Amino acid sequence: MTEQIEPFLTSTVPGIGGRIRTTPEDFQVEERPLYLPCGEGEHLYVKITKRGLSTPDLVRRLSSTLGAKAQAIGVAGLKDARAVTTQMVSLLGVNPEQVSRLKIDDQILNVEVLARHRNRLRTGHHAGNHFRLVIREVAGHAAETVPAVLGQLSKRGVPNYFGPQRQGKSGDNYQIGTALLNDPHRRKKMNRAKRIWYLNTYQAFLFNRILARRLDDIDRIFVGDWATKLENGACFQVEDAEKEQPRVDRFEISPTGILFGSRVSWASGEPGRIEEAVIAEAGTTRDALVTAAKACGFRGERRALRVPLVELDWSLNGSVLTLAFALPPGSYATSVLRELMKDK
Repeated sequence: MTEQIEPFLTSTVPGIGGRIRTTPEDFQVEERPLYLPCGEGEHLYVKITKRGLSTPDLVRRLSSTLGAKAQAIGVAGLKDARAVTTQMVSLLGVNPEQVSRLKIDDQILNVEVLARHRNRLRTGHHAGNHFRLVIREVAGHAAETVPAVLGQLSKRGVPNYFGPQRQGKSGDNYQIGTALLNDPHRRKKMNRAKRIWYLNTYQAFLFNRILARRLDDIDRIFVGDWATKLENGACFQVEDAEKEQPRVDRFEISPTGILFGSRVSWASGEPGRIEEAVIAEAGTTRDALVTAAKACGFRGERRALRVPLVELDWSLNGSVLTLAFALPPGSYATSVLRELMKDK
């Protein structure tokens, strides 16, 4: 399989180029909580702002400092290291006095004890992320092109590509996933968490291909589509596209692509033909994907082809663009940046 760059939704508008992450402060992320702790329970919830520290490294530091096992520490999402990020963390069997041992320094900027809760914070237990990003050295035409790009994204949606970080530094994690898919013996030699991670990267690779194929119709629904509801993520199969299209236009629902698994539903009609064509081009079949998913124990799901761009605000000061927006859980700020910058 040859590596391909995903197409741009705003391909008719030139990119502004520029540089991001000149400093960690140029990439700020605040995780929005799905709920707040109720005030009682074994898990102490804290809110931490960190700089230049990945979420796994934060967990390791908390474990070491607080004397808690890493498995007793819960997070809702993984945040970039090259950034200033704020997120909630749950700590099992830890009291506020222990938290006060955490040293405030150039990596851990702030720690706020919230309250206790009955449940551990789990992956996906957040309402999305708010971003404040700075792009430096942008092109001279940015004053005209930035509103043109953001206008299209606001109206049609942001292509919900998986970001390049999913595929690792070399960009080929999915190839290991491909090998695991076709080699049961190799799967058995790898622990469950690791093999699911690599198969997830293969899911992401195929999803991006499906999205690229449907990019021109990202805001259209077809008979046979599985549509997702923005308010709660529930999916239903579309029987009357003409009836459902106004809901797409209002951003109440969106078409989805498949993240293959043992139980997830495949699209039918034209959307189904696209999904079948993409996996055929990748050299596999629906049966092979389902069989591997059953062997590895993951069900799969449907993922929205687009997400709304909300709470949008931007300003241009000379060649420096400051941009703020919010995205739902599981979506990448890089999907917005690449449409603006057109550099990858």
